Amino acid sequence: MRRLGAVLAKLHLALRHTAETGALAAVPDCIAADVVTPERAAEKADRLTSAARSHGPGDAFDAAVLVALAKRRVLLAEYAALRPEGDVPAGPYGWTHGDFQYRNLLWTEGELTAVLDWDRLGVRPYAEEVVRTAQVQFGVEGVFDLERVAAFVSGYRSMVPLEPAALLDAARRLWWKRMTDFWQLEFHYDRGDHSCDDLFIADETLLHWWTERLDEVERAFGGAL
Repeated sequence: MRRLGAVLAKLHLALRHTAETGALAAVPDCIAADVVTPERAAEKADRLTSAARSHGPGDAFDAAVLVALAKRRVLLAEYAALRPEGDVPAGPYGWTHGDFQYRNLLWTEGELTAVLDWDRLGVRPYAEEVVRTAQVQFGVEGVFDLERVAAFVSGYRSMVPLEPAALLDAARRLWWKRMTDFWQLEFHYDRGDHSCDDLFIADETLLHWWTERLDEVERAFGGAL
């Protein structure tokens, strides 16, 4: 896991060099990240609840969604005070891959030979990509493998010395994004696209586990596990 973290760090360094040579656009002086308010998230939850109920008796997914949205509104009310402060993320930023994860890495005989799917290439906080990658890689079956998270972060920091404060900020922002985001349900009810239904159930399980252990998860990202 340390090796994977180091690979991501090397990728960020290579992208930084590419921008410095002019092959990528220069990194802006500052970036901002929208922090959804609890009220906006509750409004989305209410709208999607109405959409699920509009199906009449509905099916098993509709029933699960209604239960999940009721629980989500409780979480939003209970944890609103822990919403990230400000719309300027902490720590350095630059060009990032945007979807660095196992599905987009091609290995041959134990060596990384290609990084695929660059359609999300963009300027972001480095810590944001570190935390998101760890969540995708090690947030499976409704729990985080915190030892692997810590090892991955350690591997990254062996190449790029991100401060713990930046990683903690990114972890809190990703947790809040998951708390206030309903994209799988928007696919399902707004677009008629059911391909991400299983992701909603899995992400909802992880969200509750993560919320109950918020301090423990953030210690893993901050290197204090």
